Amino acid sequence: MLDIKFIRENPELIKMAAQKKHSDFNVDELIELDKKRVEFSQKIEEFRAKQNAVSEEIAKLSGEEKQRKIAEMSLVKEEMKKLDPKLTEISEKWKELMLKVPNVPDMTVPDGNSDADNQEVKVWGEKTKFDFEPKDHIEIMENLKMVDFERGSKVHGFRGYFLTGEGVRLSFAIWNYALDFFSKRGYNPVIPPVIVRKENLYGTGHLPGDADDYYVTQDDDALAGTAEVPLMGFHRDEILDIKSLPIKYLGFSPCFRREAGSYSKDVKGLIRVHEFYKFEQFILCEANHEESVKYHEELNRNTEEFIESLKIPYHTVINCGGDLGQGQVKKYDVELWVPKEEKYREISSASYFHDFQARRSNVKYRDEEGKVRYVHSLNCTAIPTPRILVSLVENYQNADGSITIPEILVPYMQDKKIITHS
Repeated sequence: MLDIKFIRENPELIKMAAQKKHSDFNVDELIELDKKRVEFSQKIEEFRAKQNAVSEEIAKLSGEEKQRKIAEMSLVKEEMKKLDPKLTEISEKWKELMLKVPNVPDMTVPDGNSDADNQEVKVWGEKTKFDFEPKDHIEIMENLKMVDFERGSKVHGFRGYFLTGEGVRLSFAIWNYALDFFSKRGYNPVIPPVIVRKENLYGTGHLPGDADDYYVTQDDDALAGTAEVPLMGFHRDEILDIKSLPIKYLGFSPCFRREAGSYSKDVKGLIRVHEFYKFEQFILCEANHEESVKYHEELNRNTEEFIESLKIPYHTVINCGGDLGQGQVKKYDVELWVPKEEKYREISSASYFHDFQARRSNVKYRDEEGKVRYVHSLNCTAIPTPRILVSLVENYQNADGSITIPEILVPYMQDKKIITHS
C-alpha cells in the first residue's frame, strides 16, 4: 500500500508503475473517489461541529427558543443519516482500490511482459557436461528409491510425492547446512506458524491478487505459501526501536501452494509441487532507499554463495516489469542449471518493497529524532526443498546411476560421499 498523499501528488508515476507492471489499475478512478471521500468526511465533520454547537446552546435555553433549536438539531441529524451510508460505501470502495495500487518499480527494472523478458546479469560455473547420456531427476531418484511419485499421487493426488530413504537424508543435510550457513551471516532462525489469518496475506500483498493460489481452512484462515507471510506479521502493529534495526530472520516452514493456473506446467517431478519446505531470508530495515538496495544485494548474494558452495552452475536475472508482483520494487531470480532440460530453472527470488508491506501490516519504528516511520521490508529464498534436489542430483549424477554428494554436504550425510543402489 502506498501513502494516499504520495498518490495524489504523483498520479503520473503511478500510471507509469501500472503500465510497467502490466496492471490495469486506474489511478484516476482512485483519485476521484478520494476527492469524494474527503468531501463527504468534511461535510459530516461540519454537521458534527454544528450539532455540538447547537447542543451547547440548547443547554442554556428554555421555552420556544429551546424547542426551535431542538428542531434544528433534528434536521442536522437527518442530514448526517443520509451522508453516513454514502461515506461508508465510498470508503469501502476506496479501501478496495488502495489495496490494488502498484508499487513503483526501481528505474533499473527493465521493460517486459513476462519471465521470458527477464535479463541475465550474472553467470556462474560451467554448464555440466557428461560423457554419457544424462538422466532426469525423476529417473535417477526413482532408481535410487529416493522418491515415490506413484504412491504420492495415490495419497495426495496431482503433484503428490513421497521423499524416501536417501532423498530424506539429503534434504535434512541441506536443511542443516543451510541453518549453519545463513545463521553465520547474522540471520536469526524462526519456525513460524503457517496457518495464518488472511490479514497477513493482505499485509504482504499476496491478497487480493493471489487469492486462487491459497489453501483455505474451514475457519477461513489460509496456509501460507512462504514464511515471508507470518514473518511480516510477527511485528504487526508494533513500533520498533531504531537500535533493533536491521532485523534479520531466517524462517523455516512448510509451504503450501495450489499452483492455480499452472496445471499444464511442470506436471512431473519436483519442480512445481503443492507442498514443500523452504528457508526464507527476511529483513526489516530503516526507511531508506540506499539501505533497501544494500540489503537486497546482500540477500541475493547470500543465496548465490550458498549455491556456489554446492558447486551447482547458475545464473542470476533481474526481473522485468511484467514479472514483478504488485508490491515489489525490484527482484532478482537465481536459476540453477538443469542438465537434462538444458535450461536454467528458478530456485530463489530476492525482492524489496520499501514501506509497501509495512503500511499494510502497520510495522513502524521511531527514528533518532523521535519521528515514527514505517520500516522497509525485504525477503529472499534461502533454499527450497525438494526443488533444489532437481539440479543437485542431475548435476552430480554418474554413469552408473549413482549420485556423488557435494563435498560441502558430506559432513551432514555422516561422511557418506555417494548415493548408490542399495
